[in-house]
Amino acid sequence: MNDAENIYGKAIIFSAPSGAGKTTVVKHIIEKIPELSFSISACSRKKRTNEINGVDYHFLDLEEFQNKIKADEFIEWEEVYENKFYGTLKSEINKIWNINKHVIFDVDVVGGISLKKYFGGNALSIFIEPPSIEVLENRLKSRNTDSNEDIKTRVNKAIEELNYKNQFDHCIMNDDLNETLKNADNLIVEFLKK
Repeated sequence: MNDAENIYGKAIIFSAPSGAGKTTVVKHIIEKIPELSFSISACSRKKRTNEINGVDYHFLDLEEFQNKIKADEFIEWEEVYENKFYGTLKSEINKIWNINKHVIFDVDVVGGISLKKYFGGNALSIFIEPPSIEVLENRLKSRNTDSNEDIKTRVNKAIEELNYKNQFDHCIMNDDLNETLKNADNLIVEFLKK
């Protein structure tokens, strides 16, 4: 039995390739289900102009992130892109459970699989699938936040990440946002009743 089975609270894990819509889904879920609190991931990438430290991510420089890895301060972490690390701080989860809420994650695909393994039956993992790679690429371009090179990298990674969707408890195709939100709501409400 690992530590996750001895603690209060459940974990809802959303993963998807970048641009599939998981952040939109997670924001909706948080507004709709007050028993959930968002786990703010840590990352070593540069902050985008519209992002706020401690709200969107805990922005750490590369050395600080690597020191926290050495100090075993993460439940999971991954080098998603070269020198761009993302991870879940143990302190973040404890903070949420200490206020008697369940935790909801918006993480990359490998992080989602790692979190599901860690939390086991206390977690519900949901993969948000884009309707196609072309739609995904268009969504990434319409964001206007990444260079063409970054978009190409994200699309190539998305193609690889789609191979992992069967490792999640559920997969929701995000081709109709309202339907996607309804499906996600229903899955979570049922899981939290257990």
